[in-house]
Amino acid sequence: MPRLRNALVLTLVALAGAASASEQAALEPYVVTATRQPVDPLLVPTAVDVISARELHRAQPAIHLSESLYRIPGVVARDRWNYAQDLQISIRGFGARSAFGVRGVQLFTDGIPATMPDGQGQVSHFMLESASRIEVLRGPFSALYGNASGGVIEVFTMDAPAVPSLRAGYVAGDDGLGRAALSFHTPWQDGSFLFDVTDVDFDGFRDHSAAARRNAQALLKGDLGEHTRYTLLGNWLDLDALDPQGITREQWHDDPRQASANALLFDTRKTVEQQQLGARIEHELSAAQALEFTAYSGDRRTRQVLGVPVFVQQQNALHGGGAIDLDRDYYGMDARWRWTTQWLAHAFSLIAGMEYEVADERRRGFENFRGEVTGVFGALRRDEDNRVRNHDIYVQAGIELAPRWHAHVGARYSRVRFTSDDHFIDAVNPDDSGTREFSRTSPVAGLLFRLSDATSLYANAGAGFETPTFAELAYRDDGASGLNTALAPAVSRNVELGLRARRAGMKHSFAVFESRTEDELVVAANEGGRSVYANAGRTRRRGVEYSAAVPLGETLHFALAATWLDAKYLEGFGPGERHIPGLARRSAWAEIEWTPARDLAFALEGRYVDRIYVNDANTEAAPSHARFDLSAERLFEFGGLEWRAFARINNLLDREHVDSVIVNEGSGRYYEPAPGRHWLAGLSATRRFD
Repeated sequence: MPRLRNALVLTLVALAGAASASEQAALEPYVVTATRQPVDPLLVPTAVDVISARELHRAQPAIHLSESLYRIPGVVARDRWNYAQDLQISIRGFGARSAFGVRGVQLFTDGIPATMPDGQGQVSHFMLESASRIEVLRGPFSALYGNASGGVIEVFTMDAPAVPSLRAGYVAGDDGLGRAALSFHTPWQDGSFLFDVTDVDFDGFRDHSAAARRNAQALLKGDLGEHTRYTLLGNWLDLDALDPQGITREQWHDDPRQASANALLFDTRKTVEQQQLGARIEHELSAAQALEFTAYSGDRRTRQVLGVPVFVQQQNALHGGGAIDLDRDYYGMDARWRWTTQWLAHAFSLIAGMEYEVADERRRGFENFRGEVTGVFGALRRDEDNRVRNHDIYVQAGIELAPRWHAHVGARYSRVRFTSDDHFIDAVNPDDSGTREFSRTSPVAGLLFRLSDATSLYANAGAGFETPTFAELAYRDDGASGLNTALAPAVSRNVELGLRARRAGMKHSFAVFESRTEDELVVAANEGGRSVYANAGRTRRRGVEYSAAVPLGETLHFALAATWLDAKYLEGFGPGERHIPGLARRSAWAEIEWTPARDLAFALEGRYVDRIYVNDANTEAAPSHARFDLSAERLFEFGGLEWRAFARINNLLDREHVDSVIVNEGSGRYYEPAPGRHWLAGLSATRRFD
């Protein structure tokens, strides 16, 4: 810890000195994710950052969150170059074990959850085309959002322009990438109506990785009388993707474009159809009190063919098969009361709420062969109805103790119940029906001191609670059928100390943290696209995060995000400490942007990622790598239309590297390679109907 302590002292001195040069803080958008109400980030005693609309859209195709989340220290969003498995997102090391989807991180769009009651989340339906900002909350206060230990990511949709507008655009790139987008945004009474459609087609960087993804989203928001606001959000996703799977280190060096042999043999692939509708009502009872109610409902249908070998299924009569048909219906509600007042002559706020969520799924497993034919849905091997429900209550309070002192406390009680009703029963396969329930109270507390009008120092602590998901309960380590009911939830204890400063367009943030977890959920085996999970012993994550945004004159701007993360198993994997796989010890991103004119911008970005261990034994690792990206964007008017054109060259120096890994892959196929030098170019036009 000496190096960690020294880094903290030096940074505090430097930032405090810089901030003392000016007592006037620059304007910055308010954030709502940390406190559930609009508040200046300098008054929030936790790490919370905002990615602006300009940072989201400048010279970017708006396809994945991975295009922008690297701007936030402590956050990893790895593009797997595999649409069948979605992004690999983790915050402060939580979520890195996920073989598919997002774990350990809560996801929202305009207050509507994108995370299921069991903690499994998806980002493939996020509509970045109309996003106005992304808020990222890290650290202990994320526990107030429920079944997540690492953090919260929320996407907010923009308001409609003052007049109706129609926008159309197209992005093209290497390996047959094409993205078409169409948007219609218009004022609606006292609010906004936005409709967006995108269509992405990709031949794939690797063999057997072609994909087609189509998204649509409609948002309507406005006023219902003088004191009530509403938001209606509907989105739709249709995904059809081939899965190249991971490859070994030798295969990667030989040909990074190749797919695994099993991917070709079984034609591994995935199709997803999802529809979701959400509504939020905000009603002011008085100047001091308000009620908010959120409700949502959706359906997600997934059909997937895995690469499980035929002999594995034939040798075990209890095996669940190598093809999945999963239909999940889900719904939920959140009701909260907000009160702001003066208490003993001090500003005081209180939020209390309750949440109820349900997900019902029909899970069926089939053999991925029929006779000598592979890659098809064969004989039924699994058939069950599953339900997960969570009942949560939470409370969060903030008080101004003195002109420079602010305190925030909160707690959330969570009860998550899993139920499985087995329909596949015969003389060999017994009834695997069962129930598993977890409950926990997670308290948090934070204290903030205003060093000046432009600088804040804060500290916080809290507990986190993370249950296994149904996907993690789906397979047992003994090869038998039924849910893995031996899994226990992971419980973490977290502390954080940070400093935030801003002045005259300059921003700095610094945080040092430590998390200790009991019963860490880890991948015990991962083979053929099927993951089996277990509980490890104690783990520890500690780290340092730093970010800065600094103007270097009227036309130059510099930005930086750097993370040092020491994530280790303290027990459970033999003598001594071992690194938690899937995580880089050091990572950094930096950008220099040059804007010689208001309508013209150039940027050079650099990224560095340290080596990433691929298994619990730490016997193999993806090597460290650095890459540079160059981009240009031009805005202009022509023919009565507003045009936006951009071009990018990613991995400018054509470095061979691995972007993501499959932790503990049983056949040593850990690696998911990234492309070398590749290009993107886009053009869009907007017509405003004045």
